[in-house]
Parts: sequence; structure tokens; C-alpha cells
Amino acid sequence: MSANRAKTSGGEIVRRAGVVATGTLSSRILGAVRDAVVAAVFALAATDAFWLAFTIPNALRVLLGEGAVSAAFVPVFTEVREREGMTRAKRFYGNLVGAMAVVLFLVTLVGVLGAPWIVKAYAWGFQRDDALFETTVSLTRMLFPYIFLMGISALMMGALYASKRFAAPAFAPALLNISLIAAALILAPMLSELGWPAIFALAIGALVGGGLQVLAQLPSLGKEGLLVRPKIGFDDIHVRKCARLMVPLLAGLGVYQVNVLLSRLLASFLPTGSVSYLYYGQRLAEIPQGMFALAIASAALPSLSQAVARGDEDEAKRLFRHAFRLSLFVAIPSAVALAVLAEPAATVFFGRGRYDAAAIHETTRSLVWQAAGIWAVASVRTIVPMFHAHNDTRTPVIASALNLVAFTSVSLVLMGPMQHAGLAAATTAAAVTQLVALLWLLRRRSGNLGMSEVTATVLRVLVASGVMGLVVWA
Repeated sequence: MSANRAKTSGGEIVRRAGVVATGTLSSRILGAVRDAVVAAVFALAATDAFWLAFTIPNALRVLLGEGAVSAAFVPVFTEVREREGMTRAKRFYGNLVGAMAVVLFLVTLVGVLGAPWIVKAYAWGFQRDDALFETTVSLTRMLFPYIFLMGISALMMGALYASKRFAAPAFAPALLNISLIAAALILAPMLSELGWPAIFALAIGALVGGGLQVLAQLPSLGKEGLLVRPKIGFDDIHVRKCARLMVPLLAGLGVYQVNVLLSRLLASFLPTGSVSYLYYGQRLAEIPQGMFALAIASAALPSLSQAVARGDEDEAKRLFRHAFRLSLFVAIPSAVALAVLAEPAATVFFGRGRYDAAAIHETTRSLVWQAAGIWAVASVRTIVPMFHAHNDTRTPVIASALNLVAFTSVSLVLMGPMQHAGLAAATTAAAVTQLVALLWLLRRRSGNLGMSEVTATVLRVLVASGVMGLVVWA
């Protein structure tokens, strides 16, 4: 493979990542506005209930929309298209949509019917307050259908990514935030006047936003000829292969969401507001994570999959190094800047309405520790697609298991003296543990990765970021 081709491939990843990053940036900005509006409009007890109720549906959204479906579907779809033609690839896609719809419907049904037991499992501490517990159960029932909508949207996203169309799936998530903002400002007062809990407006807004995301991707699918008739295709050999890849992938990528679930379970035993403090800090830390790390990983996967399908390991390694350097080039200064500017950032985003100075201080404590781990989370998200491109979804599970062990251990040690900030610190410690494990496993799997050029980039970025942090701090 020529150097020019490698550079062209790298430039293509940058261009695609730019499209995804722009779409994600719009969604993150609107998400920040959404969180600011929610924090200002609703009381802390109400937002504690909503964010806990939204935990499982949102975790599945992240897994499906930002992880398992795309990571399992894109390599298989690309392989089928390259080896068996586009007609067979379309049939595989239609079969997968039908099969996933059945699974998602059953998951939704279980969630709606089993909401009281689900809430007891992950919001155990809320049982001390009957009204808070019942509100959380009602919100959980209302929000579970969101999983169905997000699962279908994720399949559309995967098909568009495999077709190298990134704009529609990148911008569609912004519609959820627009819907939630409108629900908080318009629908919540209307529900209050009718005697209903105003916080229910956010659940309705989430369902509307999920539906809008599905509709927004239909035109792009039509242009690619992918508006196929769904068929329940559990007997399709490629659907079964995709499912086999997806199961360990869900286990691996799901560890972060298990950490979120566990952190909110533990936070439910802490003083009122702890769930919200932890959530709002996490949201600010996720802005650079989602805007850059996810964009780079999503953009790199199709090219990595193509290189692996052609048997060109050297090109795959070159593309991996390019994506890894690009991710750290953005993530390290983002982590430093957000940690140094944690209090001003929390004040700008949330310092209004019912969110007082004490709440800002507690959110800052959460944010500082979560910002410290941005570079590690970004690195993990960039490394994992290298395994996925080889249809290896099992190896990352090993690193993910270490993540969970580290998070649980550190959380139990720190939540007493540090409260919710201890849970935030545990998230960072777990991400670093997972990163070290992934790098070691990848080297064992692929041999020499040529990481010396990545190390040189990291050292330069560390020095520049350190100087920037000192200047801003001073």
C-alpha cells in the first residue's frame, strides 16, 4: 500500500469525523441547553427521579446507537456487500430490522410491566421516600418505549455509516434535545395546571424526540436504496453472525453503562441531589468525549473494516494510529481545560433558576474528577473499533470486566469520605484501568503497532496542555 493511499485514507477519516463531530457538537450544545433548562425548571428531587428512570433506556440508547449495533452491523454489512453484492446486503438489512424489532418489542414490554422491580434494583435508596419511588416507577414505564425507537434508529444509523453517509445519523440526535427543551418549557406548565407531575413532560418529550430521530434518517436511507421491507429474519446466516458479534459487544461496551447504573444506585443512598450532581458533571465531561472521540471512532470503523476485509493489516494499523493520535490530540487539552474551568463551566451551564450556589459547588466536585478521565475514555473508544473491524467482540470484554472491578472497588472506598465525587473519581480510575488492558491485549493480538509516533504526539500535547492549564489557572 502506498503512502499516498494511506494519507488519503487518513484524510477521509478526518473529513468523516468532521461531519460526525459537527452533528454531535450541535447535539451536545442543545443537550447542554436542555440540561440547563431542566435544572432551572424542576426541583432536585424531581430531576433525581427522571435521570434515574432514564438510566436504563438511555444506557440502551448509548449501547445501540453509539456502540453495539453499528460496531457489529457495519463490518458484517460491508463484508456481505463486498462478497455477495448489494442485493444480498439489502436483504440482510431487512431481515435484521425485522428481527431486532421483535427483540426490542419484548424488551420494552418487560420494562413496562416490570418497572417496579426494575426501579427497586437500581434505585434501592429511593424506597425511603414513597412518593419519589412511585414517580420514578411511572417515569420508567413511560420511558421504556423509547428503547424501541432508539433500536430502530440505531439500525438506520449503522446502514448509513456502512454506506459512508454520516450527516443524517450525526444530526438526528439533536432532535431529542429540541423535543425535551420544548417539553420542559411548554408541556410541563400545562401538566402542572392539569394536576399531573410536571416532570412527566420530559418522558413525553423523550418519546417524541425518539420518533423524530427515526423519521429524520428516512430520506438518506431512501437515497441509498435502503428503505427495505422488514422481515423477521432470525434464520438469515448473516443476522445470526451479527447477533453473535453483538452479544459479547454488549457485554463489553455495556460495562460503562453498568458503571453509570451502579453509580446512580449508590448515589440514591446519598443526600438528595446527588444523582443530579453526578449526572450534570457527567454531561459536561461527555461533551468532548461524544463530540470528538465518538466521531473519530465512528468515522474510522468503515475504513478499518474495509482494510481488514482486503487482508491489509498494515493499512489497518496506519489508520488506527492516525485515529488514536487525532483522538488524544483533542482529548488531552479538553480534559485539562474542563478540569481547570470546572466551576465556571458549571456556573454558566446550570447557575440559574432552582440550581443554587450549593448545587453548583457539588456539581463542580463531580466534574473535576470526571474531566480527569476524558483522555482515557476517548482512548478506549478509539481502540475498541480495531477489535471490531476484525469481528473480534470478545477480547474487549476482558478489559471491560477489569473496568467494572476497578469501578466497584474504588467506589466503595471513596463514596463514604467523598460522597458523589468519590463515584466520579471511580469512573476515571476504571477508564484508565480499561485503557491499559486494551493496549496490552491489542499488542498481543496484532503485534507491533508502531506506537512510537503516537507517543511523540502525546508528549507534545501533554506539554502544551500543561502550559495552557497553568496559564488559565493563574
